[in-house]
Amino acid sequence: MGRFVFKLPDVGEGTAEAELVAWHVAVGDTVSEDQILADIMTDKATVELTSPVAGTVTALHGEPGVMSPVGGPLVEFEVEGAGNSESVAQNPSVSSQELGSTSPSASADGEETVLASPPHSQNGEVARSDSEVTEGLLAAPGNYVFKLPDVGEGTAEAELVAWHVAVGDTVTEDQLLAEVMTDKATVELTSPVAGVVTALHGDAGTQVPVGGPLVRFDVEGKGNVTASPPSNPAPQASVLPEGGQTTRTVSPPPGRRQAAQPPEAGKSVSRAPQTPGVRPLASPAVRKRARELGVELPFVPGSGPAGRIEHGDLDAFLAGGSRPAVPASTGSTYAPAEGTTEVRIIGLRRKIAEKMAESVRRIPHITYVEEIDVTALEDLRAHLNAQNKGSDRPKLTVLPFIARAIVVALRDQPQINSHYDDEAGVLTQHAAVHLGIAAQTPNGLMVPVVRHAEARDPYDTALEIARVSGAAKDGSAKREELTGSTITITSLGTLGGVVHTPIINHPEVAIVGPNKIEERVVVRNGQMVVRKMMNLSSSFDHRIVDGHDAAVFVQRIKGLLEQPATLWMG
Repeated sequence: MGRFVFKLPDVGEGTAEAELVAWHVAVGDTVSEDQILADIMTDKATVELTSPVAGTVTALHGEPGVMSPVGGPLVEFEVEGAGNSESVAQNPSVSSQELGSTSPSASADGEETVLASPPHSQNGEVARSDSEVTEGLLAAPGNYVFKLPDVGEGTAEAELVAWHVAVGDTVTEDQLLAEVMTDKATVELTSPVAGVVTALHGDAGTQVPVGGPLVRFDVEGKGNVTASPPSNPAPQASVLPEGGQTTRTVSPPPGRRQAAQPPEAGKSVSRAPQTPGVRPLASPAVRKRARELGVELPFVPGSGPAGRIEHGDLDAFLAGGSRPAVPASTGSTYAPAEGTTEVRIIGLRRKIAEKMAESVRRIPHITYVEEIDVTALEDLRAHLNAQNKGSDRPKLTVLPFIARAIVVALRDQPQINSHYDDEAGVLTQHAAVHLGIAAQTPNGLMVPVVRHAEARDPYDTALEIARVSGAAKDGSAKREELTGSTITITSLGTLGGVVHTPIINHPEVAIVGPNKIEERVVVRNGQMVVRKMMNLSSSFDHRIVDGHDAAVFVQRIKGLLEQPATLWMG
C-alpha cells in the first residue's frame, strides 16, 4: 500500500489560495477516482474538487472556512501502489499536519510547489537551508520575523489591507495575521509559529515587497534573526524606519504569554466601526447569514480582532433596529461641527480608483447625450409583463431593449464593438457582442458580462443580466463572467439623474449610460403633451470614434427605442 497526498490545484489564474467551503468525504471513507472530495471558493467562483485516485481517506486538512494555499495538502489517501509521498513519509521530522508547510516539496508531476508560509519543523524552529546555517548561528533566541511570502506568480509586492493581530497579542501557529491584496486576489496570511507579537511592519494601505518583514515575534526556542536589545526593558512604543516602511514596535511586559481573555458576563464589548469604502472583515458564514438577513456588513460594527464582524455583532446590530449606532447629540442642532476625518483608499476601492484613472488618462473621451421618447417602449414593456404574469418568463426591464438596440446599431458600425491596444496600435473588432453590465456590488464596482447578446431574445437577455449581476454581487461569479466584454452599459436605475459622463471600460472604445425615465412636457405637432422621456449618455474613445460616428450610433439607438417594433425586424 502507498500513501498519496492530494494538494490544492491551481484553480484560476493568479489565485494563490482558496477557501474550503465543505467536505464531501470523511476519514475512513473509500473513494473512487473522480469522486467529489470538497467544495472550495476563490474570489471568482466555487469549484468542486474530485479525487485523482481511488483509495481510503486517512486525513483531511482544514475545516470549512479555512483558507488553503495553492499546492497545500487537502486529502491524504492510502492507495494501491507506491503513492506520491514516499519521501515525505520517510522523514520522521515532518508530521502529517505539516505536509505542504515545509520548503519546496515534490508534487506528483515532479515539479516543485512553493507554499505561502515559511517552513517550520515540529518544535517551532524555522527549517533552514545549508546556506542559512551561518546566519542561524548568529540568531538570537526567541526572535522570529515573518516576511511577506510570494503570493502569486510575478508579484513583486502586495498591499497590506488589514491586520488581524496587534502588538502584544499571543498567537498560535496558523492563526490569521493579516490580509494582503495583489493585482489578482486578496490573500489571508497565517502565522508560521506560535509566539507573542512584538512588532507590526506597515499600516493598512502600505505596499510591502515580497520578502519584506511583516510581523516580529517573541518565540520559545531559537528565532531566525538577531535581536536588537531594547534600551529600556519597560513597555515602550516607538516608530522606527525599517526597509522604507513604518514599523510600530511595542515591547510587551515581561512574562506576557497569555491570549486576551474574553469579556466577563454582563460587561459591554467594544465594537469597532467599519471604514467606508473598505470591505469589512467577516467569515464566510457571517457574510452568508448577513445576506440572508438583508444586512449590509459595512454598517455593522465589529468586536473581533481588527474589527472583524462576528455573529454576535449581527445580533447586536439587529437588536438595535438594524441601524448604525449614532452618538447622541450633546448640543444644538445648529452647533458648528469641528474636526476632520481621513479615510485611506485601500484594497478593492484603490484598485477601482486605479482602473478609472487609467481609463481617463489613456483614453480621450468624447461624451454625447441625447433624449429619447420611450413612451411606446414602456407601453410595450408593460403589455408584455402583464401578458406573461404568472408564467416562468422573467419580468422585463428597459435594459434588454437597450441591449438589443446596441446590438442592431453595431451592425453598421463594427469599429465601436472593439478593443484598442494603444501600445501596439491595433484595433481588434469583435463579431460577437459581449455586453458588459456595470454593477454595484458589496465589494465595489464590477462588470459582469452577457456573452453573445446578439443571439439572445429579450427574455433570455433579461435572465442572463440577472444571473451574471447576481453572481457578481454574491461573489460566485467565475473569472470568465467578469472579463471579455466588448462594449458596456452602465445604468444607475432610478437614481440615473438627468445626465452623466460615463468612463470607458478600457480597452473598449465605447460605453452607453441610460439615465432615469421620467414624464416631461414636450412639444409634438405643435401641441404640449406629456411623454415618458429618457436621456442616453454615452462616451467614446475619440482616437477611434469621431464625433459624427458617435452621433450616428446614438441616433440609431434612439430610432430603434422610439419604434420598438423595429428592434427585431431584419
